[in-house]
Amino acid sequence: MEGSGEEFMKYRSPLVSRYASKEMAYNFSDRKKFTTWRRLWLYLAKAEKELDLPITDAQVSEMESHLEDIDFVMAAEEERKLRHDVMAHVHTFSHCCPTAAPIIHLGATSCYVGDNTDLIMLRDGFDILLPKLARVIDRLANFAEKYAHLPTLGFTHYQPAQLTTVGKRACLWLQDLVMDMRNLQRAREDLRFRGVKGTTGTQASFLQLFQGNHEKVEELDRKVTEMAGFKKSYLVTGQTYSRKVDIDSLCVLASLGATVHKICTDIRLLANLKEIEEPFEKEQIGSSAMPYKRNPMRAERCCSLARHLMALVSDPLQTAAVQWLERTLDDSANRRISLPESFLTADIILSTLQNITEGLVVYPKVIERHIRHELPFMATENIIMAMVKAGGNRQDCHEKIRVLSQQAAAVVKQEGGDNDLLARVRADPYFTPILGQLDDLLDPKTFIGRAPQQVTRFLSEEVRPVLEPYESKMDVKIELEL
Repeated sequence: MEGSGEEFMKYRSPLVSRYASKEMAYNFSDRKKFTTWRRLWLYLAKAEKELDLPITDAQVSEMESHLEDIDFVMAAEEERKLRHDVMAHVHTFSHCCPTAAPIIHLGATSCYVGDNTDLIMLRDGFDILLPKLARVIDRLANFAEKYAHLPTLGFTHYQPAQLTTVGKRACLWLQDLVMDMRNLQRAREDLRFRGVKGTTGTQASFLQLFQGNHEKVEELDRKVTEMAGFKKSYLVTGQTYSRKVDIDSLCVLASLGATVHKICTDIRLLANLKEIEEPFEKEQIGSSAMPYKRNPMRAERCCSLARHLMALVSDPLQTAAVQWLERTLDDSANRRISLPESFLTADIILSTLQNITEGLVVYPKVIERHIRHELPFMATENIIMAMVKAGGNRQDCHEKIRVLSQQAAAVVKQEGGDNDLLARVRADPYFTPILGQLDDLLDPKTFIGRAPQQVTRFLSEEVRPVLEPYESKMDVKIELEL
């Protein structure tokens, strides 16, 4: 087909082709993967040389000079012949490093490069996500502070309940996100390096290389771990690091997905009420058939992708459960999909949520109108208390209010009219002693309790301290492609 590229002739994951950031897409790219393999082979050679194995400066220098120039065509051809991806790249690396060829991958098993690279990608993936999550928290914190005092209807069972404030509701979202921040930080810090462990994790091949010197084998593991940027390696592994590590990593991402789904569902519900809307571009079309529509498509995207993120955690759970003895290879194909997709999906929903939280639009007059419709019913207890203070009988007053409330509810529900409870109260001579107090009794600010104070304290004690490590990365804006 004229004018169409090769990339349009086969399936492309929308996670990369449509949504993900360049940095996260690169983190799980073939180039990142295979250049990391070469660096790991370099680290191994350097450490082995430092521990007196017969490796020369020339061999190390040759490897260093060819870390990036990978012949992917040759590697693919080698893999077709050998049916082994690691050995294909050993051969490809050896081809451009003929002097170093004899010592590349010396003593190692495939999982030395495979598993250690996965751990590096997981670590780097968390390092991409954490500042993005911090920015979402920062934007929402600013929103919560701005609207800390704006009364709004609270909802339980999606039915009108006592008032809260727009800012206090945002703090419910923030609290979950702060928990996610701590979870992601913990998962990132808990990651260790597989290190240099050999075929079944016993380090037997390295013990042979060092002629039974256990101290040198331990020092080799320590040196390579340090070169790779990790503080610790796992002391025991099979052929692979425990697949429970993948569970830990993907569980915190799935939990983040649940948080984002809840936040964006709330935004969608509030958009239906016309109280809050996500950003909407001047030329954006909400519906091809209904020109007036302002669909919450960013929030819908977040919910859609968050469901995928939550579902992915079942993969590492099942994989870890069936890793027979020292390992079985049925983890490999699954992990090629589930690990990158979890981080790519988390990356996308955080970028989208940042865009949403940077441009949330609040409509105070709509919120005020909704309060007016419901507040008379909520104020009945205040009216009763005022009447009692004025000398009335509580039971008599309760019965009066009950009858008038049911009449007003019938107007709202059966006739589609406005809530006229206050007009009925004003028209009833029984309530004459408190008519001058009615406006004060119905001031929405008297129904929000300590919501503003809770917002102030929560932001100060729980939110702002979490953001301090990311202050230098707060100014990044998201240009969202829809």
